[in-house]
Amino acid sequence: MILCCGEALIDMIPAPVETAVPRVEGAAAQMGFVPHCGGAVYNTAVALGRLGTGGAMQAGLFTGLSSDLFGQQLVAALDASGVDHSLSEVSAQPTTLAFVHLVGGHAEYHFFDENSAGGHLRPDRLPELPDAVDTLFFGGISLCNGAAAETYAALAARERGRRTIMIDPNVRAGFAKDEAAYRSRLAAMVAGAGIVKVSDEDLHWIYPGDAPIEAKIRQVLAGEAGTGPGLVILTLGAEGARGILRSGLEVAVPAVSAVVADTVGAGDTFNAGFLAAAHAAGVLKDAARGDIAEEQLRACLEYGAKAAAVTVSRAGANPPWRSELEG
Repeated sequence: MILCCGEALIDMIPAPVETAVPRVEGAAAQMGFVPHCGGAVYNTAVALGRLGTGGAMQAGLFTGLSSDLFGQQLVAALDASGVDHSLSEVSAQPTTLAFVHLVGGHAEYHFFDENSAGGHLRPDRLPELPDAVDTLFFGGISLCNGAAAETYAALAARERGRRTIMIDPNVRAGFAKDEAAYRSRLAAMVAGAGIVKVSDEDLHWIYPGDAPIEAKIRQVLAGEAGTGPGLVILTLGAEGARGILRSGLEVAVPAVSAVVADTVGAGDTFNAGFLAAAHAAGVLKDAARGDIAEEQLRACLEYGAKAAAVTVSRAGANPPWRSELEG
């Protein structure tokens, strides 16, 4: 099982609404917000569940879930996509809401997260993981703040060396209440992971300064005393993605052409596509050690790009099913 560890929330996506009041000619359409299941890690779990349908791979989610109406919506979508959420902690705290503002098809977020179910996790309540869990995925805003972020960090530290770990920091600096603590937490988790996926924006925030991207990638790979990740994946939006191994081997793949509805969930689906392909090929551990073969790495990156192209072609985070990518 690939266990995704991080936030589950509701994305409130703007959409035109019909009203009984006639619209004045030339006036802008009235907009409302439609609740969609979301959260970077939640999206990755759902995508993995869909991509694993009918195969040997299982997807799971460890998070804080609410028993409220939105929490029920999140659980229903997990069940529909075949995601095991039995390790998640359920409470009566409210579900986190993220109001999305789309600018040129790109998403900007405004979060409402006070006293949420996602923030209710505590390091002293970490679950024991079953043997079926062989890979852990971390990332997103769940790593920003408070006891919940420390819970995920503690889980990653506990399982380091025992299970394959991938992290996508997906930096949301504006959401962090304590930037120094956030930086320290990310640095430790990145150094302890076997696979790290970053954007250029992530790298420039994690490693401030004028050093070129290549130098910052080498810094990630070096880790602590030369024991950093085996693989760094750099995503470049419309320019595709690069995979760089600790050995120096690099593979670049182009983005798959798509008519873009919006980019919500694109990176999350890419993560799931890469993980699903690597799991199916039996090379996840090889990737984390940095000794995956060039053609296998290329195939996994291409599958991630193919999956992400489907997601950007439709509104919201709506990852593809395995059947949509076959053939």
